[in-house]
Amino acid sequence: MAVQMLSRSPVPDAPDDIRLTRRGGRRHWWWHVLLAPIALLFALPFIQMFLTALTPASEINKFPPRLFPTTLTLDGFEKLFAESDILRWLLNTAIVSAVGVTAHLVLCSLAGYGFARLRFPGRTFGFFAVVATIMIPTQLLMVPTYVMFARVGLIDTLGAAIVPWLASAFGIFLMRQFFLSLPAELEEAAVLDGCSRLQVFGRIVLPLAKPALATLAIFTLLGSWNDLVWPLIAINDPASFTLQLGITNFQGDRRTDWSLLMAGNVVATLPLILFFVIAQRQFIATMTFSGLKG
Repeated sequence: MAVQMLSRSPVPDAPDDIRLTRRGGRRHWWWHVLLAPIALLFALPFIQMFLTALTPASEINKFPPRLFPTTLTLDGFEKLFAESDILRWLLNTAIVSAVGVTAHLVLCSLAGYGFARLRFPGRTFGFFAVVATIMIPTQLLMVPTYVMFARVGLIDTLGAAIVPWLASAFGIFLMRQFFLSLPAELEEAAVLDGCSRLQVFGRIVLPLAKPALATLAIFTLLGSWNDLVWPLIAINDPASFTLQLGITNFQGDRRTDWSLLMAGNVVATLPLILFFVIAQRQFIATMTFSGLKG
């Protein structure tokens, strides 16, 4: 009887929970009404970019400009794939981003864990020296970086775009701060069970660091995918162009083919949009984590 009473006890509460859920949904419906126009406002640049890519050149140059084209054409996309190496640039950018994200996760997590848990002489000074490099403007490092890359033969190669994304002071700082928030008792218990330091890092620490790793991966992906300034300086070989570098060549000094340029921007933006749609939940959780951790 007691077991039956316990098993039946949650049943009367179920309708109350359903009512509370419905009331909460009805109470907050106006948030969707408020956020829908804001979402549309943020989506307008992407919609306008896509419509411009489908607009004939004769309509783009008209004044006053039209918000919606009267005729749609695929001439911009046909010219993009026929007269440029957009697929090669897309592959180069994917390689740069994939290598950069993988290296960032491996190297920054190892360095962050070392600064957080290992005891060695100069640990505090070394960490602050790494963090201090964040305050150095990137423009000041371009000339010495270019000279160093030229001496090792990386200029005009895809490696020139990859190497700067192998690790970063921000990534080391982010991972170190997260590892410090983990209870050390978990690692001590694993050591008592016979795990080595690397086993503790791989089996205990990294599974718990998924939010920090996802945050670092997203920031690195966005940065490496959209990087333009450094490839513009270090790469002159069209075979090693990235997407952003190749698209800038569509802009001329006297005339710009806007349909071709917008078509290139659509191709460059579409993979990131698809990535966001697929990993939307993880992306929102990542933004929450980054906001809470500062």
